[in-house]
Amino acid sequence: MKTLQINTTQNVNINFTLASEFQRVGAFLIDNVLKFAYLYFIYWVIPVNVINAMADDEWSIAAIHILISLPVTFYSLYTESLMNGQTIGKKALNIKVVNIGGFKPSITDYMIRWFLRIVDFNLFFILVVYAYALGWDQYIGLIIVLFLIGKCIGIISVVISNKNQRIGDMSANTVVIYLKDNAKFSQTILEEITDNYIPKYPNVIKLSDNDARIIKDTFTVASRTKDYKTLIKLRNKIEEVAQIKSEESSDIDFIDKVLKDYNYYTQNM
Repeated sequence: MKTLQINTTQNVNINFTLASEFQRVGAFLIDNVLKFAYLYFIYWVIPVNVINAMADDEWSIAAIHILISLPVTFYSLYTESLMNGQTIGKKALNIKVVNIGGFKPSITDYMIRWFLRIVDFNLFFILVVYAYALGWDQYIGLIIVLFLIGKCIGIISVVISNKNQRIGDMSANTVVIYLKDNAKFSQTILEEITDNYIPKYPNVIKLSDNDARIIKDTFTVASRTKDYKTLIKLRNKIEEVAQIKSEESSDIDFIDKVLKDYNYYTQNM
């Protein structure tokens, strides 16, 4: 599998294993099975003729069908946004979307990825529908070929890209990584805390799992090498992002407390 090495702002290298094209196709198929299952269930519960009878004109009928299809249309956008970079298919295959810098993507990144599915998986779709509507039966072979090519653009892009990115990933500056050994990010940042542990900084929940992972990696290296300049920078960055102020006697004590507090809150929420 391909790997991606990210150098953090604290000069700590983190290696991610990129999701393979087979994992991404597998997740894509699972997600599409769920989409079709949803549509099949809806139209089984409410038959098409019943839906069509709910409205008086074609525009209203079309509006009802569009409304029904909204959960399918926006599926990848809301699942990735709500499930921290994963759809149900990605979660099943243990892969997830991250920013190219290793951080959680923004809502804008997710929107760009979702919108550019038009190019990655639905290129030529409108042309195919138009040709079919005009009754170009003599060009059925070409229509099918165009449809398949349009559906494969994203897969082809993943295969030939150095970072296994589809066009949506390239535009949003994201990659899809494999969470090796069924491990979650949080399992790489676990701290030993006792049952009677008392946290001090509740605002640490503003940090993401990946933020905590970078903090721990940087903290481990800097404290071992007595790199006090990096510890100061790290403390300042934590205070800025989490909007907290150190009340500890040293930067080492503060960062250690932040990591323990983060584990406490994320395990008990």
